[in-house]
Amino acid sequence: MALVPVSMLATLVLFPGAVSQGLIGQKFFSLLPLMGLMTVAAAVFSVALGLPRVKLKAYEQQAILRTVCLAVVVGITGGAMLPLLASGVIPPTSMVIFTMVHTIFTVSAKLGLRNWLMRIYQRGQTRQRVLIYGAGQTGVQLAAALRTDDLVEPVAFVDDNQTLQSMMIAGLPVYSPNRIGELAKEGAIDRVVLAMPSISRPKQIRISRKLNSLGCEVRALPSFASLVAEDHILDRTQPVDPEAYLGRDGLEKDLAGLCELYADRPVMITGAGGSIGSELCRQVLSCRPAKLVLFDVSEFALYQIGRELEELESAKHTKIVRVLGSVTDDRAVRRAVAEHEIKVILHAAAYKHVPLVEDNPLAGLSNNVFGTKILAEAARDGGVENFVFVSTDKAVRPTNVMGASKRLAELVVQDMASRSEGTRFSIVRFGNVLGSSGSVIPLFEEQIARGGPVTLTHSEVTRYFMTIGEAARLVLLAGSFASGGDVFVLDMGQPVQIRELARQMIESAGYSVKDNSNPDGDIEITITGLRPGEKLHEELTSKGRLSGTQHPKIMHAQEDILSQIEVATALKSLRTAIDTNDTEAGRATIRRWVEGFKPYATTEAVIDVPERSL
Repeated sequence: MALVPVSMLATLVLFPGAVSQGLIGQKFFSLLPLMGLMTVAAAVFSVALGLPRVKLKAYEQQAILRTVCLAVVVGITGGAMLPLLASGVIPPTSMVIFTMVHTIFTVSAKLGLRNWLMRIYQRGQTRQRVLIYGAGQTGVQLAAALRTDDLVEPVAFVDDNQTLQSMMIAGLPVYSPNRIGELAKEGAIDRVVLAMPSISRPKQIRISRKLNSLGCEVRALPSFASLVAEDHILDRTQPVDPEAYLGRDGLEKDLAGLCELYADRPVMITGAGGSIGSELCRQVLSCRPAKLVLFDVSEFALYQIGRELEELESAKHTKIVRVLGSVTDDRAVRRAVAEHEIKVILHAAAYKHVPLVEDNPLAGLSNNVFGTKILAEAARDGGVENFVFVSTDKAVRPTNVMGASKRLAELVVQDMASRSEGTRFSIVRFGNVLGSSGSVIPLFEEQIARGGPVTLTHSEVTRYFMTIGEAARLVLLAGSFASGGDVFVLDMGQPVQIRELARQMIESAGYSVKDNSNPDGDIEITITGLRPGEKLHEELTSKGRLSGTQHPKIMHAQEDILSQIEVATALKSLRTAIDTNDTEAGRATIRRWVEGFKPYATTEAVIDVPERSL
């Protein structure tokens, strides 16, 4: 408002003839009533336009436009009242000059004061120089927002659009992305902010990696969805429904006779904290057993599943006991079976990660073979009525130590069944489980979230899949079918092409596959090469001899077995190898006794992912 008289004085100076006639002072005093009215008008309309609420450090384009509007309104007010308050002193057209002068003075005063105060405030402080990648509307708004921060200085834009390069936008130059490295080397920028929230996340990640390689710290502006979401960060990848990739109908939720074996009886589940083991716990708990003993070697996993189960409504009817121990500890196993008078054992504990067991064969053989033997003997001696061993399709003509160890464990269980009168032993064999901690879907989700690539070891690799819930319910039902020594095989449907699974997951997450037909796609599927021990295609039986059971998704397999002497010989040889830490002797034992074992098969490929959790 104080600038109204100053602007009027400047108008008189600029008005033709006023200086030469020496009438500036006389005219100025004659205009005092008019200037008073114009000052009041400036105050009123300034409040109406919200200018007093604009912080000095936020005085940018919008505030300048409001200042222009204010000057125009004040000029119009002066021109309208001039005939009444200062007739003949100056012509009404002089208000045009006043409007321009008042605009220039007001804007200059605001910007000058802002810069002066900022220099005082920033004395001794370092401002972070920011380069904005993206000169669109989002980038311009970001620049305006950054200017409100006293410790941040936007220095320029970069944009891939050549028509914008070499232009000035929002007071900042626009450069080509090719100049980022040069600016970084010169020390002209401290950070790059990606102001392109509409482009896909994989593309943002690729740009970010390139900028990081140039030595730039990179931050990405979140999308609008990220800003309005309730979560702190809105993950672009949507939750995946595993059943959508099976290409077949799911299993009915309620299976007749599922709970008959487990209701009102003490049940023990080994590997209770694993993916399959924990789901078995949930399903068994819903059957209301008299007692549910959770047996696991992992303290954390045991704590997690125990806490989860205790919060379920069905836990009110069952006593839940957590036992920390290894299945290779004979005394711990026998104590648990005897103390809790176990009647049903579901044995899901195993080392199941193919590459890790391949690197640590003796540990895998000890846990998977002798752990099963110790548990089976404890079941036989402790009066357990049903023993269900959870096996894998990798036990069929295995090409890795993990699969061979599971097949040898099957042979131990079958031998025990042939000599047991009180305990019914059975084996349930199935393939990979979708959604488990070691399955392909979580791995692909993680790779997609990182922007790719999604890795396969062979373009033609296939796997059998079923959901955790399906597998657990069918295992429980199969256990109730057992008569002794049974090998049950679950119907896994048709094998799934892993490459097609990867493509579906990428597209379901809202991205496109980058390949020769779509070089501008978001995420690439790469082939990493073969790894020893894993198959191109899995099998569920070695002989292909299957017969039906009471349920269409549970089949009965006819498998060859070893004699009692042969099993004892194999176990003695394996025990010697483990006790003497002789890896080659251990491998020789499984080559000798596991039918179809072909280690390091070079004609078969595998997918480079962890295997299912048992």
